[in-house]
Formats: sequence, C-alpha cells, structure tokens
Amino acid sequence: MSFQKTGLFLVLFFAASWYADAQTGGKPAGKLSAQNSELIRLGEDTLAILAYAVVNDSIEQERFAACRALITCLVRTLKVENSFKYRFERLRSISIIAPPDSSFRMFTWQLFVNDSTYRYYGAIQTNRKELQLFPLIDRSAEMDIFPALEQLTPERWYGVLYYNLRQFDTKEGRKYLLLGYDAYDFYTRRKVVDVLSFDANGKPVFGAPVFDREDRKGPPEKRIFSEYAAEASFRMNWDEQYQMILIDHAVPMPSPYGSGVVMVPDGSYDGLKLDKGRWKYISKVFNDVMEETPRPEPVLDDRKKKDIMGKKQ
Repeated sequence: MSFQKTGLFLVLFFAASWYADAQTGGKPAGKLSAQNSELIRLGEDTLAILAYAVVNDSIEQERFAACRALITCLVRTLKVENSFKYRFERLRSISIIAPPDSSFRMFTWQLFVNDSTYRYYGAIQTNRKELQLFPLIDRSAEMDIFPALEQLTPERWYGVLYYNLRQFDTKEGRKYLLLGYDAYDFYTRRKVVDVLSFDANGKPVFGAPVFDREDRKGPPEKRIFSEYAAEASFRMNWDEQYQMILIDHAVPMPSPYGSGVVMVPDGSYDGLKLDKGRWKYISKVFNDVMEETPRPEPVLDDRKKKDIMGKKQ
C-alpha cells in the first residue's frame, strides 16, 4: 500500500475510532479501581510493544501495521472507566504530557516513513470519568509554508512530538505553551513552540497571538519555530533557573552535504519570557560586556604584600 493511501486510511481510522467516543461533558475522573487498573496495565503491555515497533521496525509495512494497531489498542484501553488516572509509566515510546491543573493530557508519537518523511499522531484526553478523546490529524505535509499566523484545529494539526508544556493565564483565559520536535527532512530538523487552548465548547484550538518580538512587523505570530541542521544538537526548553524558555541561537553555514545552507547553534541563546500573559522574545539572553579586556593579574604587583610565589606575607 502506498504512503498516500496508507495515510488516508489512518486519517479515516482516527476519525472513525475516536470521534465516536468523544463526550461533550461528564464528571471528572475518579479513583481507578484495582480491576480497571489491571485491565489498563494489560493494555499498556501491548501498547509498549506496538509503540516500539512503530519507531524501530526496519520494514515499512510493519511500522504502518503497528501504527494502525496502536490506535485501536489505545482507544480500547482508554475506554476503561477513569483511565485518565492511569499514568502509563512503562509506555516509553509515546510522549505523554499533562499540565499542572490536570485538565487533560496529550499522547503523541512519531512514524518513520523514509529518510525524508515522518508523520506524527496524537490525541488529547480530557479529565473525564468516561472517555473524551480528540484525535490529532497531522496535515503538515499539506502546508507549503510554516503556519505561523494560522489558528489550527485537531483535524488540521501541525504534527510534532511534544516534549514539554507550560501552563499560563491570559486575559482571554488559560492557555498552554507546547514545545515540540519535528524531524522535518533528511537535512534539517525543527523545534516548534505552539499554544493550546479550549474554545467555549471545550474543543482544542492550536495557536494564539501571544508572542511579542520587538523587530517584528505585521500581526503577532500564533506559533514559532526554529530550524537547524539534522546533525546539530539544538536546545529549546524551559530553564528553571532563568524562568524562561531558552533557545539556541542559530546562524547559517554551508551544508557539509552540498545541500545549500543549514542553520547551526553559535553558542548563544535567545529566550521566551512570560510577562502578563504574553511571551516576550529576548534576543541574546546572555549579553555580558566587560569594560576592559580580561588579563591575568601579575603575582608581584605589590611586592610588599606578597612573596616571590605570589602568596600573602
């Protein structure tokens, strides 16, 4: 089966499996019974095997088959009452993140298609006794340019593997800053900062104009990204000490593979700092300048106070 046909099949499979289970309200998840916990644990064992195959199997058809089976198994497992309370601690090949308010959690994973193509899958499970699950359908392959100014829906999601989340409050209500990884193509990778919120009907919405750049002209971005060389190590994550998102500052250089220009970190950092519900972009976070060029201090500057070895007398 071709990738295009397989991709269409998975999109339809997501919609048929998960929208049928979405509830519009309900009570928050309560205590998980021992019997239900054991049912989910058995499902977790299967999910772990399937998720590993999605990422690591060397045969393309087996990876796609594992991905289809993973969707089915995940839905079946999460249908268990109060499944939101189960932590899935042994499910290592799927990213699972949740905010401090425990209102939802996100599952995302990556499907390797070939050396230049990756697809992302995911879902948002809300804190409900009965299953409420929103599928995330990766449409990034249809986006000619990065959708910096668009507000996106779960049905038209810029797919990434989320690895961190920051809860914050704005005048419009609570939002969640998402940090994600996109294995964009053979030569380049992307890291993305997106924003998740929920509309009046409780449906997820991606993107919000909460980013401020002093040098930007035009409307504020709803999400931002950094692109860098595939072989480079690139940091974009929350730093507890500095209380901001630190981002490697990248500069262009000729690609070692003759593929044009790639971006690589230059050792400095930019940042995103929360200020009254908005994320201020800071260029060159660490910009310390000395008044004089540093030079070693001669040990015999003051011969009366120091001996020949430079020690105080």
